[in-house]
Amino acid sequence: MHYKVHLDFVKNRKYFYIASLIICALGVFMLMFKGLHYGVDFRAGTSMDISASQSIDRAKAEELFAANGVEPETITLGGDTGNRLSVRFNDILSEEAVKKLKEAFTSAYGSDVSQEVNTVTPDMAIEQKNKALIAMGIASIAICLYVTMRFEWRFAIASIIAILHDAFLVISFFAIFQLEVNLPFMAAVLTTIGYSINDKIVIFDRVRENLRFAKLKTSDDLAGLLNDSIWQTMTRNINTVLTVLIAAICLLVLGSPAIQLFALAKIVGLTSGAYSSVSIAGPLWYDLKNKSLGS
Repeated sequence: MHYKVHLDFVKNRKYFYIASLIICALGVFMLMFKGLHYGVDFRAGTSMDISASQSIDRAKAEELFAANGVEPETITLGGDTGNRLSVRFNDILSEEAVKKLKEAFTSAYGSDVSQEVNTVTPDMAIEQKNKALIAMGIASIAICLYVTMRFEWRFAIASIIAILHDAFLVISFFAIFQLEVNLPFMAAVLTTIGYSINDKIVIFDRVRENLRFAKLKTSDDLAGLLNDSIWQTMTRNINTVLTVLIAAICLLVLGSPAIQLFALAKIVGLTSGAYSSVSIAGPLWYDLKNKSLGS
């Protein structure tokens, strides 16, 4: 007797595939014509964090920057009392320009003003971008090898396609809405891959257990086994994802501006990972396994 199925993931797999392809195609379109909105980490420029003992007025800060001949790309107010200012410049500021800005803010907000400056040269930006791509590639290959050794090649192929789908969905989301891509974003993508493969391992482990006692003769038998396995692990997967999702939402709502985009990337990645585990990875394994049945 099959587990009570509320949704047939195998029967509806084509709809899931089409939905994912549409989103990914939109992401490709945006990447081709708009590209990603790289932050200072991946683009030459200067970032500056200014802290004061009192609240910083945004309009006054903009006047100070203009008076010193610099134009920030972004200005973000943070801190409990609005006493922290995060500024990003497309240009690399000279030491003299940085010194003048500190003097201007010290004059306006007192001697307690402090600042932290990070500068990324064009060579550093390219190097960090390449290293981030290499890290994603190594993580994907390592996961593929692990799943192959623990299970079989069909599970590995389905898993790697699904986790790459999750990573690209996060990238597509940031490309579509032109959100800033920086090192915390790359960390969010890598952790998305980790959480994503966890959900898939849980489902595929149950599939493997059920295969030991199953007598598969037709495609319907295989579809029933996969649906049973997914629904048998559904509660566990939902609880796991919700636990991390709640934490990520709290970071997005209550966290500082510096980590809000990281939290947003995590939310998108976790949601995509939960979706792809049951709607992409499982059905892909079914399509691969079904061919071996000769049906």
